[in-house]
Amino acid sequence: MSSMIYNELWKSAQTDMEELLQIDTNLQNAKSQKDRKKAHNTVSELYVRYILIYNKLELCYDQIIQPQKRILMKQLLVSCLGRILELKHELVEIDLSEYSYFDDILIKLSVTPQEVEIQIPRYFRRECLQEIEGKQKYIESILKGIGVLDEVVPPKNMTESEAIRLIQAHERARQGRLRFQFMKEIRQIKNKSAIKADAKIKESCEKTAVIKIQKVWRGYVTRCKIRKRRLEEMLLIGMLQPSQEITENARQAEKVKEERYEKQIKYQELYENLVVEAKERIRKGKSAIIEENIRSEVRNWVNTYFQQTGKIPDLPSAESGGSRVIFSRQGTESTISKSTAVSSKESKKSKRSKSKKDSDVEQSEEETEQGFKSVPSNFLSELVHANQEYQETWKNKDEAVNMAQLPYLDMIENKTIKEVENEVRVTVDQALRDDIEALQYALDRDRGLKGKRVKKTQKRIRRSGKKNKKRKEKDLTPDRTTESLFEELLTQGIIKLHKEIPLCNFKGEKSFINYNLREKRKDPLPALGDIRQLIAEYCILPLGNNTLRELTPLIRSVLIAGPHGSGKKMLVNAICTELGATLFDITPANIAGKYPGKSGLIMLMHLILKVSRLLQPSVIFMEGAEKPFVKKVSKTDKTDPKRLKKDLPKLVKSITNEDRVILIGTSSSPWDGDQKLLYQTYDKIIYIPRPDYGSMSLIWKDLIYKHPGINRQFDTSVMAKICDGFTIGTVLASINEVMTTKRIVQLRTHPLTHGELINALSSKDPVFREEEDTFLAWLSKIPISRKKQRALELELQKLEEESEKQQRKGKNFHK
Repeated sequence: MSSMIYNELWKSAQTDMEELLQIDTNLQNAKSQKDRKKAHNTVSELYVRYILIYNKLELCYDQIIQPQKRILMKQLLVSCLGRILELKHELVEIDLSEYSYFDDILIKLSVTPQEVEIQIPRYFRRECLQEIEGKQKYIESILKGIGVLDEVVPPKNMTESEAIRLIQAHERARQGRLRFQFMKEIRQIKNKSAIKADAKIKESCEKTAVIKIQKVWRGYVTRCKIRKRRLEEMLLIGMLQPSQEITENARQAEKVKEERYEKQIKYQELYENLVVEAKERIRKGKSAIIEENIRSEVRNWVNTYFQQTGKIPDLPSAESGGSRVIFSRQGTESTISKSTAVSSKESKKSKRSKSKKDSDVEQSEEETEQGFKSVPSNFLSELVHANQEYQETWKNKDEAVNMAQLPYLDMIENKTIKEVENEVRVTVDQALRDDIEALQYALDRDRGLKGKRVKKTQKRIRRSGKKNKKRKEKDLTPDRTTESLFEELLTQGIIKLHKEIPLCNFKGEKSFINYNLREKRKDPLPALGDIRQLIAEYCILPLGNNTLRELTPLIRSVLIAGPHGSGKKMLVNAICTELGATLFDITPANIAGKYPGKSGLIMLMHLILKVSRLLQPSVIFMEGAEKPFVKKVSKTDKTDPKRLKKDLPKLVKSITNEDRVILIGTSSSPWDGDQKLLYQTYDKIIYIPRPDYGSMSLIWKDLIYKHPGINRQFDTSVMAKICDGFTIGTVLASINEVMTTKRIVQLRTHPLTHGELINALSSKDPVFREEEDTFLAWLSKIPISRKKQRALELELQKLEEESEKQQRKGKNFHK
């Protein structure tokens, strides 16, 4: 795809964004909605539309190479992602469930569930790829040094001619083995047969032989064409799984992507060099002129203010913008009149008198009108500002001259002049403040006033709402470097290498029936596709960017529960892979015997918290999350699981919005621990049920057809039905047991049968009914489920009260 196509895609995304921002702004100012269903429809439509826009922006940012566009596009991308996460948390509060379903919105917008899945931003990993690879090599080198990691022999690089000779040698050997087998069979036939030597061999004429060869060849070619046409037809109607082999077109597309990535780096370096050159040039040539203009403007303002009021004004503080604030008001507030001064005094009095009344009215309204009010957004204003910048700069820009997408020099010039002007303004404002103070002192002396004028302290306004106060913790290792602490935790086995698994490898379909079940007031279990999106929204996206972490609702910890083989560890590895995060393993079995005693435990918690903050993003992982909170430890367990009972909740509470750190626990029997402590430790709980038919069918197709030689018409739907009750890990283990290297080689002559897979599967244990019922009983008692049950009881109570009132009215009417 060319730059022109990505520009058009960006344009369509901005058109949708402009329309959506108007709706979202009106929603922010709207009254609270009492009806839960109407509130769900409103918020879910915003949520879906923002995701569609975000996916377009993410693709554009990944491939557009013009550096000045990428700066604005990244602002849009982060703000749009932040708004999506805000709306997600609103949907959780409305639906009282971690999973939201909105099939009616998808039908209205004519989109599929797959289109509404949030794509993990590729720049999360790509922009810090060198740092991730360097950290991984450093870990591997230390592990090799202590003998934990086996040294991997790097493959030898071969030239093309050496590879050809090696292939020729193996091919000649293969042909020799076949020739030997063929000659051996001929010899055996000769020995067994009693054919007389003098038997007459019928000779066919040359014409008959040619006709026969033609007949066989034409039949073969025709059969190949029909087979190919039938295969294309079956693929078109979706009756067969497409091939997973990488074609030449796919290789070419990947090559073009890599070339665009290289151009992005090259153009970014060019843009930064041009900015530095322009800044130096403007500082040398125009800084004196800019300084003189600012001084004259401020002096004229002071003079006019003094003539109108007889007082010398104060310059605004540097935090509020300095002298720039005065002239940005365009004269509306610079010219001071007596009428405005009087009105301000009257307004202050009226505000004091009305404030009590308003507060009483608001309290009564909140008590009487309980509904769903949209929470003020931290990203909506940024989206509006970025969208306005796009409309002014890029919407109607003619790029026919700049087909190579190089940086625009005029835009660099204008931006640099503003930056230099801001730098000069700070120094000029400070000098003018001293001049104004001296002038005020001289004026007070001439008027006979004694003493110095007291400066008014200006209050700082917090724009980001409540600031998360972070207590200063005592540093137990002030003299040690990050490298030494990192190496210590690595040698102790606390920091571990994680498997490189992208989140998209956690296969599973989204739910297609849960919306209808919710409409019937049922609470269905999620599908694997819903869990994949929830992991992205709770664990990956907030930790991928500092702005998102600071301004989105804080999630410190997540508990992933499910039966054995459901994919809990795979999700932890996927989170670390997508973020390039450092993995800290505090599983009781892993820390047993390490840092003994109370002082050792304090040091362990300190090291984990300190190093995880230094090496952000970080994932603190615990397998068997219920073990620290068990009431009675079995005698055979020598790992001392209750060692972290008190320190684990403290560790979670010390994680703030400024830390890109998250605790993830996995559990196969979460009901064994103290539930109150478990819910205090983990903010969110995600349950992975056994796969439904849609997810199991997708998994079978993906796992089977990745092996070359499997017949496309192999019936995977039968296997998906047979596997009802088994987990993904069990299915994967069964396939790996059957599909050995020897069996893959034999696929051409001996096709795969269902019996082989069924025999392997029969030796594995499914998720039994008793275990599933125990999980469901535990799930019904988690905090969000209890909250939903209370809300349903209140709604039923209200309906009963309304029906009783109507019955009373009817009886009174008859009387």
